[in-house]
Amino acid sequence: MTEAPIDAADIDGDDEADRKVVEQERDELKKFVKGLSADDIKSGNWFTKLSAQAMSSYTEKVDWRYFQERYAGVPADAIVDQRIKMAARYAALEGGLSAGAYSAAVVATLGSLGGASPATFPAAVATLMVDVAFITRLQLRLTYDIAVLYRVPLDLSDPEDMWKLIRVAFTIKSGEAVREGVTKAVPAMVRPLIKRFYSGGALSATRGLPVVGKYLLQRNVIKIGIPLVGVPLAVVLNRYSTLLAGRHALAVFRNEARVIELAENLSKRSRHPQLMLWVAWLVIKANRKIADDEALLMRHLVRVVRERHQVVDEQLAHLVDIDPAEVWGRVAAEPGDLSDLLDVADRVATVDGEVNAREKAVISELRHRCRRA
Repeated sequence: MTEAPIDAADIDGDDEADRKVVEQERDELKKFVKGLSADDIKSGNWFTKLSAQAMSSYTEKVDWRYFQERYAGVPADAIVDQRIKMAARYAALEGGLSAGAYSAAVVATLGSLGGASPATFPAAVATLMVDVAFITRLQLRLTYDIAVLYRVPLDLSDPEDMWKLIRVAFTIKSGEAVREGVTKAVPAMVRPLIKRFYSGGALSATRGLPVVGKYLLQRNVIKIGIPLVGVPLAVVLNRYSTLLAGRHALAVFRNEARVIELAENLSKRSRHPQLMLWVAWLVIKANRKIADDEALLMRHLVRVVRERHQVVDEQLAHLVDIDPAEVWGRVAAEPGDLSDLLDVADRVATVDGEVNAREKAVISELRHRCRRA
């Protein structure tokens, strides 16, 4: 949306003020669209250009300190909830403005946009591109705001972090999860539209930014057409797709914040930081399959131990198969109270859900050895 987030005083929204903001954004994006070539649109390269424009100066201004100054003392959950609602309101307003610009001729022309046939009606393309660019930029910035509010570090100059932002913002490789949650998230009358909007195979972000651009353009074409119960499709889909994108970002980054918090707390309380890493990895590897949350926890544990305790374990870093005997030998070599290691094992085992039989066996053996020590 705007170059910096709306202040706390404005978060409840005012219809006229919101409309002015949306119109200003649309005017800015009209200039962006005019600068695109036909090849940029058809190839999907418009997304590469828009994502760079949308996030470069924005990330320089928006960080945790920015939000802290404006929402001092307010929990992140409360701010995120309001920002998602605000973004959905903006998306709906923009959808109404775009829908009013579509005509039957425009709709007919856009039927094959993104496919092999060239777009032959510039007005149709411009109308759709402003709409798509608005929602794309809105969801990118909303997703980034949510990451910042949960203090999940994202360095968008790092390609891996940029891909992470894109995957979360547009539910790439997560389409099935989004579609499964759709029926609970939107009114019954809208569910068929939302399911259709998110239908189609999952898209791998590794195929490149232009491919993501083509995917987003094709997905958005269905917004144009027959009104549903008097409400333009663009309004309905803009609103609910933005709500779903925001809720998906909330789930992803809130969960990562939970895991980061756990890693920091375990490191803070640990009296055996290096051994803690071995115990944590032994518990994680007990089930032979590594869950995403377990991998995330281990990555942050290693980072926090390095930063807090200046411990870097090269042997663990180069390990392929962990030998329990190696861990038990390290436990036996440590004198004194080892109860902090039991706490680590318990917390690590539950990071991805209920403790399974193999994890229970490792924890039981650890408890026995800690008592002997």
